[in-house]
Amino acid sequence: MTQFNRINDKILQELRRDGRLPNTELAARVGLSPSACLRRVQELERRGIIMGYRAVISPQARGAGFTAYVTVGLSRHSTEAQKAFERLCIAAPAVRECHNITGTVEYLLRVELVDLAAYKQFHADVLGNFPWIATMTTHVVMDSPKDERA
Repeated sequence: MTQFNRINDKILQELRRDGRLPNTELAARVGLSPSACLRRVQELERRGIIMGYRAVISPQARGAGFTAYVTVGLSRHSTEAQKAFERLCIAAPAVRECHNITGTVEYLLRVELVDLAAYKQFHADVLGNFPWIATMTTHVVMDSPKDERA
C-alpha cells in the first residue's frame, strides 16, 4: 500500500506541475507502464483527488491588473446572511475566490479588477450595498513572488 501511495504522490506532483503532460511521459517519470499509469490517474479522478484540469490565464490577459484580498465581517451571523453573501460573491465576476474562514471575520475574498478605480466602484456598488457587512479590510497585492494556484 505504501508503494501505491508513493507512486500516486509522484503522479499528483507531476500533474500539479503540468496538467497537460502526456500519459506516456507521466508514466516514464513515475516508473510505470503507460496503461498502469493511466489506470491510476483515472482512479485518482474517480475518487475526486484530481478534481479537474484547467488553464492558468494571466490576470493581465483577462484585463485584471489590480488584485486585492478583502476580509469581510458580517453583522448577522445567521445561515441566511452567510448564504446571501456567498451568492453575492458567486455572482460577482471580480471575486475570484471566496473563503469562509475562522477568526475575527467570516470571509476572505480575492478580488481582481482592471485598476484601483474599478475596485473603488466594486467596493461601493457591490460590497457596500450588501446589508449585513459590518467590516471590510482591503489588502492590495503589490507583487506575488510565489503563487501556486492553478
